[in-house]
Amino acid sequence: MPAPGHGRTRQPDERDPRELGGHWRTAQRIDVQEPDAELAPWVERLWTASWEYAEPYAQKIVPLPQVHVSLIDEGPPRVVGPRSRHMVRELAGRGSVVGAAFRPGVFRALSDGPVSALVDREVEVPDVPALASEPAWDGAMADWLRAHLPGEGPGPAAREAGELVARVAADPTIARVDRLAAAAGLGMRSLQRLFSEHVGLGPKWVIRRYRLQEVVDRLEAGTRVDWAGLAAELGYADQAHLSRDFADLFGEPPTWYARRYPSP
Repeated sequence: MPAPGHGRTRQPDERDPRELGGHWRTAQRIDVQEPDAELAPWVERLWTASWEYAEPYAQKIVPLPQVHVSLIDEGPPRVVGPRSRHMVRELAGRGSVVGAAFRPGVFRALSDGPVSALVDREVEVPDVPALASEPAWDGAMADWLRAHLPGEGPGPAAREAGELVARVAADPTIARVDRLAAAAGLGMRSLQRLFSEHVGLGPKWVIRRYRLQEVVDRLEAGTRVDWAGLAAELGYADQAHLSRDFADLFGEPPTWYARRYPSP
């Protein structure tokens, strides 16, 4: 998509100054709310975002293995499938979005097919059978979800898939799919099928995403990063390998991405 401009086209090696040093926070507000006990088996977090930009801003959104239900500016709610890589959404003027991030693994119980069919897609809520029934949207995400979600919680396969994603996120020593399969007591093909059906993205992708999350966490914390040392710590052959993997998922190399945060 065209880069946001200030009266001219930005060159490929230029950065929108609103991306840098945390300045994007001055025009955006993001609030996160924990779900109540009724929603907690399904929903990891409820969130709202609002913004005001005099000129269009290219908002980079990084992926996680989750399905979202979101509603932008009082429009109809949509189901946003897991993203396999970053996406860019243009924000202009004043706007807002509310959403719910579902726990990895659980959305399969609401759809009529594997979650892998939703990867890199957005669909209207009526296309998801469990969410298509009345009552109609009334503007409160939590209330709307309570009216649509099944009374019983996610099934055992969904819980197993979610627990495996959580294990990958929590254990930095899991850097290979065969290690995760052994920890789960599953064969490689069974693990792949479980992730395709319930998570959408494969176990290799999930492992890569959470190992690279360590890079993002350090940038957000404002700590100075020893890139070569971090690459070795995360199991990469060298800094160049880490940089290529990060850029493939996040859209730019980590040294560029670091400029989005205030300098330590």
